[in-house]
Amino acid sequence: MTSLAPHHDGSPLYVSDLAPSLGDVVTLRLRVPSGYGPLAAVRTRSNPDHEPEWTDAASLGTIDGWEWWEAPVTVRNPRHGYRWVLVHEDGRVEWLNQSGLHTLETLDAEDFALVAHPAPPAWLSEAVMYQVFPDRFARSALADERPTPDWAIPASWDTPVDPVMPARSQQFYGGDLDGVIEKLDHLVSLGVNLLYLTPIFPAASNHRYDAASFDRVDPLLGGDEAYRRLIDAAHARGIRVIGDLTSNHSGDRHEWFQAALGTPGAREEEFYYFTDAANTEYVSWLGHASLPKFDWSSDELRRRFVDGPDSVVAKWLQPPYSADGWRIDVANMTGRLGSVDLNAEVRQLLRRTMLEINPDAILLGESTNDAASDLQGDGWHGAMTYPSFTRPLWGWLSEPTNAPYLDAFGEEQTEPWFFTQPIGGIPRYTAAEFAAAVVRFTAGIPWRVRLGNMQPLDTHDTARFATNAGPGTIPLAVGLMVTLPGLPVVFAGDEYGLTGIDGEASRTPIPWGTEAEPAVAERLALYRELIALRHAHPTLSTGGLRWIHVDDDTVVFVRESADETLLVLASKGDADAAIPPGALPVAAAAEAVWGDAVLAIADDGSALLSADGPAFAVWRLAGVAVPAPLPVAVVHADEVSRGVASADQATPAEDVESA
Repeated sequence: MTSLAPHHDGSPLYVSDLAPSLGDVVTLRLRVPSGYGPLAAVRTRSNPDHEPEWTDAASLGTIDGWEWWEAPVTVRNPRHGYRWVLVHEDGRVEWLNQSGLHTLETLDAEDFALVAHPAPPAWLSEAVMYQVFPDRFARSALADERPTPDWAIPASWDTPVDPVMPARSQQFYGGDLDGVIEKLDHLVSLGVNLLYLTPIFPAASNHRYDAASFDRVDPLLGGDEAYRRLIDAAHARGIRVIGDLTSNHSGDRHEWFQAALGTPGAREEEFYYFTDAANTEYVSWLGHASLPKFDWSSDELRRRFVDGPDSVVAKWLQPPYSADGWRIDVANMTGRLGSVDLNAEVRQLLRRTMLEINPDAILLGESTNDAASDLQGDGWHGAMTYPSFTRPLWGWLSEPTNAPYLDAFGEEQTEPWFFTQPIGGIPRYTAAEFAAAVVRFTAGIPWRVRLGNMQPLDTHDTARFATNAGPGTIPLAVGLMVTLPGLPVVFAGDEYGLTGIDGEASRTPIPWGTEAEPAVAERLALYRELIALRHAHPTLSTGGLRWIHVDDDTVVFVRESADETLLVLASKGDADAAIPPGALPVAAAAEAVWGDAVLAIADDGSALLSADGPAFAVWRLAGVAVPAPLPVAVVHADEVSRGVASADQATPAEDVESA
């Protein structure tokens, strides 16, 4: 059983303004279980300009078994971190930050944070993303009229994917943008409202991350006009479209690189890291000669690529295309090489240009590992990042069979692919470890930015989750994807039940026409129902998160707002979760909305959630009741003291269960 603990997160229940400006006073709230303490004082501690600043909280009163506290905080830095400090009458001190409740003083990096940079467009939190790898999604009749490129190994639509080089990057199925247009109604039927296309620029590979130009769409995909038609057709259906841009490197066939290669003194030589006087040797991404790395110290590169209305970034956001944003490939390495780190400058310049051209566009960065240091609201609205959801989910719900497969070099492997980590395959996590990992890797990210983080089960760079999923766990995985805070992402083909052992084998042509097959129909229905659940309950997009039970098999949490509460149970095994009195004060009127599980309420207000596992279930409860706020004059008094506070140290608390 999980004991009740004080709670705060960055959602509107607790924060009066999620898009403040510098100098604004934001009202923060904390909820504390009745009888907790007793408390002598509740305060916030911020760290503006790296100097501690304190505000006293006032009690608003108690409602539904929770005492609410309120404190004003003035936003003094673009990222203004804060934490709560609870002073007990017996002298104990507790600190509450994004990683949980602690008895030791905590790290600034894990503080809650107000972000004064321009907020992302409101539609981002309401989006459900669908990722398309164009060569493998759909092929229109127009593709038959185009010649096969010189680099390609042609394949028919039903040819198995060949994971061995050179076919790994050169096998060519000929999917095109008109094919995507023809299948947009499929996206509508799923409930998808954001389409993410991997690169569409001309290249010498099927993945097109080795761009030969950023100024035109690959003719093999239908060219510029096909891209315009696609965006128009998508917008007409309420679907936004974002592209994929490689800010870390170009391809070796790129016009900029070709102008500088072997030509000392060329204007474009400063765009790259040439290492010899003849401009024939250069730094490339992870040693791949086909992907020369950009040198972002070049003002001219910045001007052409990202700075202002004539840049590549701006071109595709403006009419006649009017794309809705960018996903930036290898964003984590962009501008970084050894002692050089220009990443912040580049991401901030990207954001500035996009705000000038289309403030309603989104900017997502790829950062495949811990992304917290780059995700503080100054550039990326969110990230494609794996350790805060995808990897721990795999660790919990996978049961690999160790089936043999061929790697890129044609060598047989049996160790399951796990995000290229040489750690012996997929690790084995309990449900509690899954929850702990989610808390750990989101603790350093402001709440507002966390909501923009892509939350996929898999992508074009990974194996498909279904390949190693334990029996009956697909509904859990999809359910968690749409109910935990973040941007749900469907990689094209997951809804058809496709598998793939690694990032190449997962790039499978979509089996159009199989929708009536029982297994496919069941999987399609699952995705449609759970995406519809996400859209039907706004609290799943913007509401707070409170973990209320965690054990080895089961997690139980609520997404909550003033309007409604969604109670979520996910269990790999049989569930038998005891919830203490007060954790769900309005559970007696709960309405089951998805799944097969039982919620029983005792006379004392405690609850028992039970189900035969694997299980995923959701109930709808009333919204959270909050006492009336303090008078404005009291809230804005902002009685602040500067200095250093000390506290006695005690035994560490359980972080996940109180987060």
